[in-house]
Amino acid sequence: MTATEHTPPPTGGRPEEPAQPAEPAARTPLPGLGFLREPGKLFILALTVLRAIFRRPFQFREFVEQFWFIASVTILPAALVSIPFGAVIALQVGSLASQISAQSFTGAASVLVNIQQASPLIVALLISGAAGSAICADLGSRTIREELDAMEVMGVSPIQRLVVPRVLATVCVAVLLNGMVSVVGTLGGYFFNVVLQDGTPGAYLASFSALAQLPDLYISEIKALIFGFIAGIVASYRGLNPRGGPKGVGDAVNQSVVITFLLLFFVNMVLTGIYLQLVPPKGA
Repeated sequence: MTATEHTPPPTGGRPEEPAQPAEPAARTPLPGLGFLREPGKLFILALTVLRAIFRRPFQFREFVEQFWFIASVTILPAALVSIPFGAVIALQVGSLASQISAQSFTGAASVLVNIQQASPLIVALLISGAAGSAICADLGSRTIREELDAMEVMGVSPIQRLVVPRVLATVCVAVLLNGMVSVVGTLGGYFFNVVLQDGTPGAYLASFSALAQLPDLYISEIKALIFGFIAGIVASYRGLNPRGGPKGVGDAVNQSVVITFLLLFFVNMVLTGIYLQLVPPKGA
């Protein structure tokens, strides 16, 4: 046999097929992507709602109904909570001020703490606990009954029809309710400081007018607006994405309240730090 001759394939056999390239191994997801997926979806919903606010048609009737419902379930609890909250702040600050012989600054300290920190948080927590849980339960029940899928089949956007009016209602109620809580909390602190701690009404008001400034009210309203938006978005997101049928709706309500609380305290810390850096304090 010469070198140019080939060996025939074995009897009954097939010529060997060329080797196929090995398939690439499946990519393993990077660690942490699952944790970031939910915040990403929440952020996308927030952007979608912000864009849908300026689109027509605006569901004005739904907005009025939601506004009235949220206001009706939060006004009385907010007023009842703000009175003891303002009293505790006034008593604690007054006790500390008396130890360092600074009773003349009791009014300014208690009122500024109440306006800048306490009022927005009280409003946000009440809206999240009372109104946010109702919004989440309503949207969650609609989702498991496939009402939202039916709306999409008919060409109606559930975000435009249901979510936008509810988020706007929570924002408006939070801003308006913040003013009431600030006033009621300030009056409660004034009463307890003057009556229980023998404070001077003139010194209480004079110290407040000497140290308070208009940006203190601005940051309070800005916080209330942002907190109301966060409460509405989180409640809507969890209501639109329940898991496990009716039991999942109950779990989504609990999750919405807990997530909102965590976000509120974090955002409050960030906003307070930015405000203290940008706005110089007013000297006495």
